[in-house]
Amino acid sequence: MVRKIELKNERLTLTDEKVEGFLERIVTPIGTSAKADVPRRFLGRRAYVIILKS
Repeated sequence: MVRKIELKNERLTLTDEKVEGFLERIVTPIGTSAKADVPRRFLGRRAYVIILKS
């Protein structure tokens, strides 16, 4: 079964076939902003952050 995420307004479609992996991180404060650390192997890669209701 292929999982699929669609965002119709911006025409974004992600499927398991196109995604190398999914990451879940806790957003932590840094100065007056925030950050979510990811592995170094993803440097220079495009990333999408999906904010979920808690």
